[in-house]
Amino acid sequence: MIDIYIYFNKYLSVLMAESAACPAFQLGRPRYDQSSFFGRLKHFVEIIDPSTLFVSERRLTECIKLLDEFKHGTLPPGVSDLQLWEAQKVKQAIIHPDTGEKIFMPFRMSGYVPFGTPITVVSTIFWQWLNQSHNACVNYSNRNATKPTPTSTFLQGYFGAVTSAVSLAVGLNVLIQKANRLSPATRMIIQRLIPFPAVASANICNVGLMRHNELSEGIDVLDENGNILGSSKIAAKHAIMETAFTRVVLPMPIFVLPPIIMSYLEKLPLLQTNRRLLLPIHSLVCLATFSLSLPLAISLFPQMSQIEVSQLEPEIAMATDCKVVTYNKGL
Repeated sequence: MIDIYIYFNKYLSVLMAESAACPAFQLGRPRYDQSSFFGRLKHFVEIIDPSTLFVSERRLTECIKLLDEFKHGTLPPGVSDLQLWEAQKVKQAIIHPDTGEKIFMPFRMSGYVPFGTPITVVSTIFWQWLNQSHNACVNYSNRNATKPTPTSTFLQGYFGAVTSAVSLAVGLNVLIQKANRLSPATRMIIQRLIPFPAVASANICNVGLMRHNELSEGIDVLDENGNILGSSKIAAKHAIMETAFTRVVLPMPIFVLPPIIMSYLEKLPLLQTNRRLLLPIHSLVCLATFSLSLPLAISLFPQMSQIEVSQLEPEIAMATDCKVVTYNKGL
């Protein structure tokens, strides 16, 4: 299944790359324009490329070395802009921008779909717990990490996030089961309308609780030259709200497209005579939908977001002449 996902993502990346020429390399800056949704979409399609999950330690070291050589002006002759963009893509997919440390493979954004899809298509309490645990670790691993998070704070956030999210999911299943006793019209409304807000609420709880330390400690905001101006709780609130909104949008296609597609596929003679194929085909449909919805959702906002200084704390506004500052929203 992961081979199919890699092929799908590669095909999407090729389509995106064909629509734009390779620009001159800029260290630390995205290859595509982040002021437009389509530019952010092309950027994140590269960042979540699942082939980066298989990058060796040697290859990662080579990429980091190449970028360091560019930074210090010691780049060997013959290195193209395309090679530099590829090296930066590999580094951004694996290394956290704040800590400089490798993100554990299943918790990278490139691992969200291949590791998350198998536990999304099953709905027992155990698998709900596993799914929300994976979501919690993805949210934590891709947070703004400019301030250290104590282990105790992480554990509090984890248990709170998973408990609230699983409770919502289990409550949903109980509600749907009780709906069988209601009239057909009421039952149809509950079964169609309740799942999405329940999952969206669980996702919001997960993001908020896994990243609640940012609200109390604040996150670093940067001027146009990348200099740290201070820590802002207001910027942290914006970062978490933007990330939470992407988690609300993320499941929308997953709730809409697979039922429509499967209602058509189930009528095919092949599936009418081979009912055992329903589960694997449904899983592939969910995988394809998840693969599409993830880059669309996280492209709603740039990872390095901006906010007007006038909206921040007075001490930060007094520390700079800039009108706009930047912060790492996280993913």
